[in-house]
Amino acid sequence: MDAIPGAHVLDATDRTFLLHVGGKIELRNKSPIKTRDDLSMAYTPGVARICLAIHEDPDKAFQYTIKRNTVAVVSDGTAVLGLGDIGPRAAMPVMEGKAMLFKEFAGIDAFPICLDTRDPDEIVEAVEAIAPTFGGINLEDISAPRCFEIEERLKADLDIPVFHDDQHGTAVVVMAALFNALTLTGQRLEDIRIVISGVGAAGIAVARILLEAGARHIIGCDSRGALHVDRDDYLDGTMHAVKRWLASVTNEERRSGPAADVLEGADLFIGVSGAHVVDGPALQRMNPDPIVFAMANPNPEVLPEEAAPYARIMATGRSDYPNQINNVLCFPGIFRGALDVRATAITEQMKMAAARAIAEIVSPDELREDYITPSVFNREVVGAVASAVATEARESGTASAGAEVGFAQTEEFGVLPSR
Repeated sequence: MDAIPGAHVLDATDRTFLLHVGGKIELRNKSPIKTRDDLSMAYTPGVARICLAIHEDPDKAFQYTIKRNTVAVVSDGTAVLGLGDIGPRAAMPVMEGKAMLFKEFAGIDAFPICLDTRDPDEIVEAVEAIAPTFGGINLEDISAPRCFEIEERLKADLDIPVFHDDQHGTAVVVMAALFNALTLTGQRLEDIRIVISGVGAAGIAVARILLEAGARHIIGCDSRGALHVDRDDYLDGTMHAVKRWLASVTNEERRSGPAADVLEGADLFIGVSGAHVVDGPALQRMNPDPIVFAMANPNPEVLPEEAAPYARIMATGRSDYPNQINNVLCFPGIFRGALDVRATAITEQMKMAAARAIAEIVSPDELREDYITPSVFNREVVGAVASAVATEARESGTASAGAEVGFAQTEEFGVLPSR
C-alpha cells in the first residue's frame, strides 16, 4: 500500500485488535439509580450508615462491599507470557484478559493493576496499600527471583489470600495431569524419576508440589545445566537462594549437564523453560512409557510431532494439542473457594486438594493417553475445585470464623461449596 503513489497507511487492524479496542472489561452497576430514593441509599445520606457499620465491625466490609468477591490482578510487566520484560502498560491487555477469565469462569470481579516499578519494596508497599479493597491478590507475570520475595512478604503481612499464579497455578495443573498420567502408566510418584527443565517461578513451584506429594527423585535444570550441591555456583555462594534450596533437596546423584543429558533413566520430563530444549530422539533415553509435559508457550521444549514416536503421554500448554496444561483450570476455582469461606491464605493442602479435584473431573472410563486433563471449557471444573478448596480451608482452620454469614449470594455463580 505504501508503495502506491499518494497512498499512506495510517493504521492496520484485525479482529484481535478490534476485540481490544477500549479495553476488554468494564464496570457496571448492580443496582439502578433512577430516583431520589435510589440515590439516597446508594450514596449520601444512606451510605453513611454502611460506613459506620463497617467502622464498628471491619469484617462487615466482606458483607457490604465488593471486597467479598473481588481480586486484584497485580503485575509489574517484567515476565509477560513469552514476551519477557515489556513493562506495565504493555502488560495491561494480559491482565485484562485474566480479569475476563475470573469473571467468565468463576463470577469473580477482578481488577488489573499494573505497577510502574520493579522494586520489590515498592510493589509490596503498593499491594498492601490497596489490599483493603480486595478479598484476594493474584500476582501475575512478575519475574523471578523477585516474585518469590514479593509473594512471601505479602503472604506474611496480609490477612487475605495471595497467590502467584505463574508459580502455583502451573504447579497445581501439572500435579493434576500427573495424577492421571500415573494412573495410566501404573506407576507411583515416589518411584518415578523426574527431570524439570526450567527452575524459575513455575519450575520451583512444580518441584515443591511434587516433593510435597511424595516425589523422591527430581533433577532441576537451568541454563547452566542440572542443579546439584557440587556445582561451582553452589559452592561459591553465587547461586540464588531458591535454587540453592532445590539443589540441596534434589539430585542426590549429583548428575550434571543440560536437560537432554540427564534424561537417561527418567520417567517424566517437565518443561517450563523455552523452545526446543530437547529433540524427539533424546526421549529414547527415558524409561519405557515416558511422560512428557512440554509447556513452554507458544513453542514447547519438544514438539508433540517429534515426541510422538517416543512418548506414551504428551502434554503441552497449547490449546491446539491434546492434554493442555492451562492455569485457567486452577485459579478461578481456587479463588472462588477461598473467597466463599473467606480464607486467610491459600495453603499447600488447598493446592493439592485443587489438583485432585481437577484430576477427578476426568472419569476412569474417559481417561486415556490423549485425555488426562479436562477441557478449560468444562464448566464442572470451577465448582469442583472451589468445593475442594473450601472444604480443605474449613478443615484446616484457614477459613474465617463466621465466613458463612452474608454469603448466600455466591450461589448466583453456581459454585458455592456444599456445607
